[in-house]
Amino acid sequence: MTAGLPNRRPLLSLADLSPEEITDVGEIAFRYGQAPESFAGRMAGTRVGLVFTAPSTRTRTSFWSAALTLGCDVLHLGQADLQVSTGETWSDTGAMLANHLDVVVARTNGPRRDLAELAVHVPATIDALTYEEHPTQAIADLCAMREHFGDVEGLRLAYLGEVNNTARALALLVCQLPFRSLDVYSPDGSGFSAKEIESLNAIRGEEIVRQHHEVPATPDPVDAVYTTRWQSMSAARHDQDWLSRFAGFKVTKELMHRFSGSSEAVFMHDLPAVRDQEVTSDVLDGNSVTSLVQRQAYHKASAAAAALLWTSGVSS
Repeated sequence: MTAGLPNRRPLLSLADLSPEEITDVGEIAFRYGQAPESFAGRMAGTRVGLVFTAPSTRTRTSFWSAALTLGCDVLHLGQADLQVSTGETWSDTGAMLANHLDVVVARTNGPRRDLAELAVHVPATIDALTYEEHPTQAIADLCAMREHFGDVEGLRLAYLGEVNNTARALALLVCQLPFRSLDVYSPDGSGFSAKEIESLNAIRGEEIVRQHHEVPATPDPVDAVYTTRWQSMSAARHDQDWLSRFAGFKVTKELMHRFSGSSEAVFMHDLPAVRDQEVTSDVLDGNSVTSLVQRQAYHKASAAAAALLWTSGVSS
């Protein structure tokens, strides 16, 4: 292993971090986003493996970009490069990778337990998206909101559509930091389970996350409206009429105005988007409302850099 990385630790879920640790990671990410060049070479010689067994445009490119800026040596490993595709366990794969890599960034679309097996052997393992959660997306979102609002304290968010890994990471972020609330609007059967809602609200001991199965004519006003693609990870749907169940959750200019209070609500999306399905193009592109989408995409590299530094125990 590279000398000087004795304090490596995994970043698999925001639930594993304290509010102070999330704040620290967010601060590193924000500073990186404002001046990436000031972080140049901080991790020189560190060997990073990008293990991406699922498609990715933004996350993979962002981790590559951040690792390059930090001075890392980067190895790309796809589905065809790994023998988990032939039946090897993630634990056995991790034992081999530990001989040659300091950090593993993994996107699998599979269960988080696979990465937990990797982390036994490579402590600095980063969840770059699993079925359960997308923690670095939440850090990118944090940067975009902080950049726009100045602070996240007291912010009210609304999330529309299917609850997926992005929604779970967002909910953990809201409950761990001093946001005011997160209202989740999902078709019946597509939202959080009652157990998840209970667990989230137990973090601060108050009702932070509320779930709804329809969007009322006059919803409680929020500061930001967030949606993601309705077919998470392009998973096939068995319900032939699923689009009709989701139709009322489509984000339009009119819906954005309904969610706005004394000030205009901004729009957020983790991308990729299916244009004019979950959101109209005029909202996505910021032609009719304020959209933070491109800043969220930009800050994926900020979040990647912070994750690499934090998991490696490198002073930032």
